[in-house]
This record gives sequence, structure tokens and C-alpha cells, in this order.
Amino acid sequence: MTYTVRREGGCPLGEVETWVFDLDNTLYPASSGLFPLVQARMNQYICMLLGVSLDEATALRAQYFREHGTTMHGLMAVHQVDPHEFMAFVHDVDLSVVPANPALAEALDSLSGRKLIYTNGSVPHAENLLRHLGIGHHFDDIFDIVASDFAPKPAMAALRLFVDRFDIAPARALMVEDMAKNLVPAAELGMTTAWVKTGVDWASLGSDSGHIHYVVDDLAGFLAAAAAAEREAAQRR
Repeated sequence: MTYTVRREGGCPLGEVETWVFDLDNTLYPASSGLFPLVQARMNQYICMLLGVSLDEATALRAQYFREHGTTMHGLMAVHQVDPHEFMAFVHDVDLSVVPANPALAEALDSLSGRKLIYTNGSVPHAENLLRHLGIGHHFDDIFDIVASDFAPKPAMAALRLFVDRFDIAPARALMVEDMAKNLVPAAELGMTTAWVKTGVDWASLGSDSGHIHYVVDDLAGFLAAAAAAEREAAQRR
């Protein structure tokens, strides 16, 4: 199954003008194991920074993620860590674990409308990953944690910065995310929302709430269905 309609309303798939995509665990499968490599680098960074054991670093990473939205945000708040140094270190990982996805590339190519990346990561990380996947040319721009003044999703202030920068009409925008809670402010602004199921427990928190329009099992299939809906809408006009 490609997707399930969870909530009525929202912008019809054939009429979306702006597509907003999260990056990690959304444009590639969580099962690839890339994010655990990033988490391992976070643990290593914390070990070196604070002189703690690996177990203590792992616990702190999880604690800061829960309390501050991202581990980096917690490290910035508590330990005044340089975010640029942190991101350069933790994103220095082997991308070869992420498989190519020709179906996703084809679906993105067939989908009209503006396509933007909105990520809690960095522009260099996003560019490296999109280049590895061979899909970077499908996206018009990247909005990263630096552009959001280091306020991580799901901060409404960061989303408003994003919307204002790209002059997005929320009623004609659809946001795709693997973390269900990150879609709450998008829905509040009037965006259509699509939650990509990954099987990761912490990413599903809040997924039973009413702010999700589509539950997506296969992102490539979902986007292909949207492209087909666009063609049907164009024929009716």
C-alpha cells in the first residue's frame, strides 16, 4: 500500500504548488542504518567533549534530544558547543549504506511544483546526501538548522521563517516528514501533511493525532500518485 488517508481536507494532491521534504529517514529508508552512524558520531563527540564514558554519552545524547528537540540544540544550550563544528563532525559518515532509489528519482522528476528541503541538519550534509542519491537537481533549495537560527523542528518560529523566506502559500503546500510531531505546526499553518512510516518508535510519537492527512508507506509510490493526480487535474482544466 502506498498511502492511507488519515484526515479529510487539505490540498488535493493534484493541486500542490510547494512540496516540503524532510531529509533524514524521509528521502531514504531508516532501515539503511545511516542515522545510527550519525548517532554513533554524536556519542563519540560527547565522549571527547565531556570526557565521559560511551554509555554516559549515549544517555546524554538521548536526554538532550528529548529535552531540546535535537542533541545539538541541547549541547549548544548546556555546553555552548559550536554547532558548525558539531555538524561537520557528526555528518562525517559513510553514505554508501544508503541505497539508490530509482523509483523515487522518477517520481520526483514527474512531479511538478516547487520542491524544498527543510531539515534539522546542515546544508552540506543535505547536499552530500542528495548528490549520493542522485536527486539533488530535483530540489529548488535547502532550508537547514542554520537558516532557522538553530531552532529545530517542530518550532513554529522556525517554520514561519521557512514559509516567509520562500513565500509559501500554506494552503497549497504539502510537508513530508518521518517524525509525526514535526508536522503539528505545519498543520496549524494550514499545510497538508504526510507522515512517512519508518518503524522507528520515537518517530511515530503523536502519529495518532488529527494533524496528519496522509500516512505514507512508500514515498516513491505516494509521489507517483500525486504526479498522476496532477496530470488528471490538468486534463480537467
